Amino acid sequence: MDSAYDLFQSGTELLERRDFHAATVPLARARALEPDKSSVREALGRAYFGAQRYAEAAGEFEAVISHHPTDDYALFCLGRSLQQLGRHAEARAPLTLAATLRPERADYRLYRERAERRADAA
Repeated sequence: MDSAYDLFQSGTELLERRDFHAATVPLARARALEPDKSSVREALGRAYFGAQRYAEAAGEFEAVISHHPTDDYALFCLGRSLQQLGRHAEARAPLTLAATLRPERADYRLYRERAERRADAA
């Protein structure tokens, strides 16, 4: 049986090659072994996002935020996942917090502004 570390390494290598669907398999197995490991949950969220499995991605990023509420990247990714699901009003809060935590990140501000415009238009 592979260790959580080996599964994580395998999954992140697949992520680096942009093989998102394949990456979900070892990363989900690593999560089953280490459900409180934020690095595993973030990587799995990234794989789900890349595989266009946005609801599952949002769940992984929410799990990271539950342990690390000021993780700007997890907040940003949660917001992006919600946007992809068409939930722009909900995406505003995590995107705003991410942009506040890292004001130098233009991409955070850009997606926050998009969420605000689309939520207001709805």
